[in-house]
Amino acid sequence: MKLYIGNKNYSSWSMRSGVLLAAFGIPFEEVKLRFDFSPDSPWTRAIAAITPTKRVPVLVEDDGFTVWDTLAITEYIADRHPELPIWPRDARARARARSLCAEMHAGFSRLRSLCPMNIEAFFPDVGAQLWAEDEALRADVARLEQAWGDALQASGGPFLFGAFSAADAYFAPVAVRLSRFGLPVSDAAAAYRDALLAHPAVEDWVAESLREQDFIVEDEPYRQQR
Repeated sequence: MKLYIGNKNYSSWSMRSGVLLAAFGIPFEEVKLRFDFSPDSPWTRAIAAITPTKRVPVLVEDDGFTVWDTLAITEYIADRHPELPIWPRDARARARARSLCAEMHAGFSRLRSLCPMNIEAFFPDVGAQLWAEDEALRADVARLEQAWGDALQASGGPFLFGAFSAADAYFAPVAVRLSRFGLPVSDAAAAYRDALLAHPAVEDWVAESLREQDFIVEDEPYRQQR
């Protein structure tokens, strides 16, 4: 299989699928396309030939069959590897894990728009100002803490449903956002955030993103240069 991704430093959606595959030791070839949204860029031409959505990540099988969207990729991988606990084995825990992934997929818009993923940069001053001024951001983080807290209390941790699962891969970019913007969270949420950042698959993604040494202006609302 090939997994087409964008810049690791910026692409939270790519991170979810890449971390999931790596965490479970599923063999795949990574194909990175540098973000460039101009009409005739190599990015635009390459991604348009792979998926009608023109977005990453995209999973491509050896025979050319493609799966796009992180939730669809996760379900496809779970179907292909029933021997692996991609989702929790317990039916109710599995339903809750899927619910949380779907909520992340469609929600937390203020957190995602104000605090875009940028692994190599730290913005604690920006984070403090946003936190003081934006009620919707605080509401997103409060809901995040509630969702994490309920799952961790039910499972006993260290990950949302005990062992690492698709739900944790889905929230890995959120852990990056909280860390880089220094947003205040409870001790329990901070412990989970740090457990995610310390997972080997996440650490590898972060290390590789730091080696990119790239600067995509469209993804840099808080910096003029590296």
